[in-house]
Amino acid sequence: MPDHARSQNPAVQAQLDRLWSLSPGADILGLERITQLLARLGDPQNHLPPVFHVAGTNGKGSTCAFLRTAIEASGRRVHVYSSPHLVRFNERIRIAGDLIEDDALAALLDEVLGQAEGIGASFFEVTTAAAFLAFARTPAAATIIEVGLGGRLDATNILPPPAVCGIAALGIDHEAFLGRSLIGIAREKAGIAKAGTPLVTMDYPRSLHEAIAQVAANAGTPLVSRGRDWFSRSRPGKVDYRDERGEITLPRPALIGGHQARNLALATAMIRHQDKLSIPDEALQAAATQTHWPARMQPLDDGPLTARLPGGSSCWLDGAHNPSAAGPVARAMMHWQSQGPSALVLGMLANKEAGPVLQKLGAMVDFIVTVPVPDHATHAPEELASQARQLGIEALAAADPAEALKVIAHRFQKPVRVLIAGSLYLAGHVLALNDEVPQ
Repeated sequence: MPDHARSQNPAVQAQLDRLWSLSPGADILGLERITQLLARLGDPQNHLPPVFHVAGTNGKGSTCAFLRTAIEASGRRVHVYSSPHLVRFNERIRIAGDLIEDDALAALLDEVLGQAEGIGASFFEVTTAAAFLAFARTPAAATIIEVGLGGRLDATNILPPPAVCGIAALGIDHEAFLGRSLIGIAREKAGIAKAGTPLVTMDYPRSLHEAIAQVAANAGTPLVSRGRDWFSRSRPGKVDYRDERGEITLPRPALIGGHQARNLALATAMIRHQDKLSIPDEALQAAATQTHWPARMQPLDDGPLTARLPGGSSCWLDGAHNPSAAGPVARAMMHWQSQGPSALVLGMLANKEAGPVLQKLGAMVDFIVTVPVPDHATHAPEELASQARQLGIEALAAADPAEALKVIAHRFQKPVRVLIAGSLYLAGHVLALNDEVPQ
């Protein structure tokens, strides 16, 4: 899927244009090209601070955010590589705590592209190499790497053995590359396993656990599973965590949704099952209360976009783009209908299965407005609205999020709760419209 990365900085945009002219223009899996490219750059992946490597279908970004906050709360600096970005490409590369500056990003892409001739490296492979090069050149205590797609053949899996690996929630996504078999997907995600490196996992159905366990055994990886090696339990205002080192009680995460308590617990388990960094319990507690991750049940501020809603309204943003992501978001919305009118603004990429997402999120609202996802192949808004009406939900189509909120305001003419969801690319567009660029 083309990334459509854009920059207001002419030097960065010039390099992004150059990258697209050289890139094959599609996602391609395999380690051959990234291996060649990194070798030409001096193999920077072999010179990174201790790495926390995170895979999963949903929740891996939030888990990385919890890891970052915990490590920084311990007084250390940390590099982070994540994807996709929401508004600015710079969001993907955080160097020693700060988003990469435009001048540095332009120079870095120029350097990597200068070595990429003839390799046929993809957009993600080039940007991964750029991130590794930047991280290898700047001191930090740790590096957090989010897997892009899958795990076994993802460009980030060129890493030597990390300090710890983790797998977040599993579900069906990227079917064109990973198929529709959850067991097959579990094996692909577990492909980040490295000999001697702990692989920390959630609790999954038995068949998925066994598939991951087999991959871990073949790799010589110690498997650390929720429900066997570590345990967590949510209760009002608290998350209880326990492993062989003892118990710790953490505050419920500031990030909204019961699934975030599980992501916090996974990050905690990863930190407690590695031996490269000593992180005090106080830093883990800070991770719960101080972690913010854009477009994950994010309440939008007052801004140019939300101003279109009636006074007293609230507007939330989530990138939920597949059924396993929509489920936890729907559970977080369960009380909405008892607190006044509610609406959903939904836009989804054409390669995503819209029906189950529409069913889960649509069941929580009174009204749906469907929109396209800008600059991407998208489900036709009229088609999505028709599907919603077939489910018995009042629905209309709109040209964009601004028009969608105007339609909602006209429909209710009083305070309303609104969720905008369906794609992280749509979420990035919404944040830009509302002047909330991630920092």
